[in-house]
Amino acid sequence: MTSSREDRRAQLVAAIESRILVLDGAMGTMIQSYNFDEADFRGERFKDWSQDLRGNNDLLCLTQPEILSEIHRAYLDAGADILETNTFSSTSIAQADYGLEDYARELNFESARSARQVCDIVTSENPDKPRFVAGTLGPTNRTASISPDVNDPGKRNTSFDELWIAYQDAVEGLIEGGVDLILVETIFDTLNAKAALFAIEDVFESIGDQLPVMISGTITDQSGRTLSGQTAEAFWNSVRHVAPFTIGLNCALGAEQLRPYVSEISRVADTFVCTYPNAGLPNEFGEYDQSPEEMAVLIGAWADDGLVNAVGGCCGTTPDHIRAIADAVAGKTPRAIPAVDRKLRLSGLEPFALAS
Repeated sequence: MTSSREDRRAQLVAAIESRILVLDGAMGTMIQSYNFDEADFRGERFKDWSQDLRGNNDLLCLTQPEILSEIHRAYLDAGADILETNTFSSTSIAQADYGLEDYARELNFESARSARQVCDIVTSENPDKPRFVAGTLGPTNRTASISPDVNDPGKRNTSFDELWIAYQDAVEGLIEGGVDLILVETIFDTLNAKAALFAIEDVFESIGDQLPVMISGTITDQSGRTLSGQTAEAFWNSVRHVAPFTIGLNCALGAEQLRPYVSEISRVADTFVCTYPNAGLPNEFGEYDQSPEEMAVLIGAWADDGLVNAVGGCCGTTPDHIRAIADAVAGKTPRAIPAVDRKLRLSGLEPFALAS
């Protein structure tokens, strides 16, 4: 029997309080290994589509659903507790590149349903280790804070309202498909994330229920800032009002380069911390060479130092990486949530706390 959303929520809280949870790894990396051509992406349903569809990984939930299930199963068998839906680009804004903006809600629903089915099967095989689905909201391919034209600083190619509407549609599809959490990830522009969070709250109000929300920013380089200019602590100050289930960082950097910013988040955040780095930095061909063993040593050290409550992998990671990471954090004590003094905390590019 499939457990209810409320039961799974209680199981999730119990799990993260007792051990370090493990997210899955990179969906894109695994999809690339299948070497799909244009016909594979199109499938029968989109065989006559007027635009090229190759590279639209999110569409595979409709044209190659068995492959998504296979990848999800591989990550769960490797030890993942949480699956991310294959919906990084499943907003009407991002899908407009392929002329598929009207399919965004269906993409979210079908990807969520696929992950839910695999999780339920694996949980039924081992009820002592329940598995969970995080519905992924990516940043879109537009930014609300930064001009796309260096000669016109005031220009924008999207707006808060456009993002808010697109995210609402996506969230509704994810929830209808059966996700346990909503994950706003790879945040390079905090204003985009705020539109997503506003949309999430709107949907929660409309359904009369709330799901745990995970927020994951991206430090774009060793300047220690997001693309829109915020430090890790300033980013946290910008989003802490929604009381997220987890806060953390993912993408752009490997575990070694990301560590100081994980430490910064861990020090200031009075909630759980979830971080999932790339498999090192990309080489000259844009590929990731860090081995599962090398990555696991670095993330295991995060656990030893009490920095994290959940970990996983982003670009370049595979089930082998997740298996090594799961082994590295197994039995280690999860990070204790710090008691943070109550202060007026604001942020621009830098954090500000009003002294009492």
